Amino acid sequence: MGKLINKKVCVITGGTGGIGYHLSLGFHEAGYQVIALDREQRNPLAGGIAFIKTDVSIAEEVQHAFKQITVQYGTVHVLINNAAISVFSKPISDISIEEFDAVLNVNLRGSFICAKEFIHANSGQDYGRIINIASTRWNQNEANWEAYGSSKGGLISLTNTLAVSLSNRPITVNAISPGWIQTEGYEKLTYTDHAQHPSGRVGIPRDIVNACLFLADEQNDFINGHNLVIDGGMTKKMVYEE
Repeated sequence: MGKLINKKVCVITGGTGGIGYHLSLGFHEAGYQVIALDREQRNPLAGGIAFIKTDVSIAEEVQHAFKQITVQYGTVHVLINNAAISVFSKPISDISIEEFDAVLNVNLRGSFICAKEFIHANSGQDYGRIINIASTRWNQNEANWEAYGSSKGGLISLTNTLAVSLSNRPITVNAISPGWIQTEGYEKLTYTDHAQHPSGRVGIPRDIVNACLFLADEQNDFINGHNLVIDGGMTKKMVYEE
């Protein structure tokens, strides 16, 4: 039997770097028991945040991680599927099938595996949240982002279907699609970088953390199957070359 714990338990994949690192810190500061899953610990975590070395594209590693979590904490209340590969932005003539597969295996398949294990771990609870971190690239894109865009489009579809499939469970499933979120070197951004956004600035991790905390709140159970775009209004702009 796991130890008694009064906190809500939150699992964050890719939780030691980039946006995921800030999510781990933000949920910890909000009083959650946070468990960060990642291939390696990329940044030092605050005391109280647990880390389990996990490659989400490997089902056995995910299953082992969730077993550890349920033994230690008894259950899981929130899953944030944040782990993602975004490095293979190559022309379709250059990107290999193996590289394409690697992106989908982490970004989409990994999220499915984690959701499946979360649903099992959350069994018997009266509250559960799955939040999938997608991207505005699910809908708008630049050239050579086929792998990443496909994975995020699939993640939106997975969100929609899971929300319906879990209608007999107290679990909501939502997605967040960040636009330009600068996780470091914010002071190096230019006036143009900021001014092109209708909100007048480039995004920061706190913009995503705040939204995730809102969706994770136990009272917000009527928001379900939604994709929340957080991009400073950029996807609403009509841009023409002059």
